[in-house]
Amino acid sequence: MNLHQLAAQRRTLVVESCDGVIRDRLLTGLAENHGYTVGRAPRELPHIDPVRPYREILQQGGALAVDAHLVGELVYGPLRRGHSRVTWIQAYDFADALAERRGAFVHVRAPVAVLEERMAARRGPAVDLPEIAAAVAAFEGAFRTLAQHAPVVTVDEDPLTGPGTGPPDLTIALPVSPSARRLPRIRSPVSLVAQPR
Repeated sequence: MNLHQLAAQRRTLVVESCDGVIRDRLLTGLAENHGYTVGRAPRELPHIDPVRPYREILQQGGALAVDAHLVGELVYGPLRRGHSRVTWIQAYDFADALAERRGAFVHVRAPVAVLEERMAARRGPAVDLPEIAAAVAAFEGAFRTLAQHAPVVTVDEDPLTGPGTGPPDLTIALPVSPSARRLPRIRSPVSLVAQPR
């Protein structure tokens, strides 16, 4: 599957990645080449109902690509604060709503070494290199879990050209079909990665 096929099949794309991954070119390509409206979700989530901005975004009409931080909160909340402001039940409910809208998560990835170099250039010696590797693993686990509820498309970022500049091959994980037995909801895979060894 390529980006053109994905755009033809999916009305809503929620684009997420680790800190340091470049996704602006992918979002720009979706807007310019495929007619998506790009929405940016707020980084600061409301305390009472942290998923509300995402539900409101899904109410918009037309093809929509969302620069999101919902999965990022599921990953970085436990890594940095010991807990996420978004519960897994809220994330599952959002994923179900995304699937109903013919949507998918898009997980943009880059190699750990590339991310370490970028983050070190941004933050200098204060960068937490072990956190980067833990976040990459936690994103993988979070998307495997969310794939039980909504399709997850994985795009590997090319560190030289960035995503969206060529016809990348995409890997897609489809949710369990409605006629199949649903898997029981499981606890966050992020907390397992965040535990010190």
